[in-house]
Amino acid sequence: MAYGHSEPQRSSATKIVISGGFGAGKTTFVGAVSEIMPLRTEAIVTTASSGLDGLDATPDKNTTTVAMDFGRITLADDLVLYLFGTPGQRRFWFMWDDLVRGAIGAIILVDVRRLQDSFAAVDFFEARGLPFIVAVNEFDDAPRHPGFAVRKALALPDHVPVVGVDARDRQSARAALITVAEYALTSLTASSH
Repeated sequence: MAYGHSEPQRSSATKIVISGGFGAGKTTFVGAVSEIMPLRTEAIVTTASSGLDGLDATPDKNTTTVAMDFGRITLADDLVLYLFGTPGQRRFWFMWDDLVRGAIGAIILVDVRRLQDSFAAVDFFEARGLPFIVAVNEFDDAPRHPGFAVRKALALPDHVPVVGVDARDRQSARAALITVAEYALTSLTASSH
């Protein structure tokens, strides 16, 4: 008696880091796109962080990530992305090196109202040679700027993709993940030649 036998489909899993300044939308992004209940390490913002976290620009923010966010999304039958969101506050940056270990790329979420909060992430990923894209989180009350203006303001090289994203929207976040995955693979291929 013959039994049908098919080869199991090989799946590839990879890691993407979601980074950016305090209150840029990292936790929201991971939660919007993750197909599993995301792991969140949020704590209530207290007066103990006064003077440390720059809460003036985000007066309604009442929680903050103190370690990482974690989620997962399947982009194709053979491609699973594990998402690691970094904490945005300077006092937690010591964790970034561990969070990026093994990642193929990163998304830097940017709030144009606080563009200066993005420079540290850009410097971090450039120094490590990790491919990254900049995703401008299009907050409802934020001004809109064309990608070339954001690129110039952040002094980004021409090859770094700059995209718009609504971190609350699954399809928008998914599109940003596809962009960074494609960019990382292109960068990896280019560096191997």
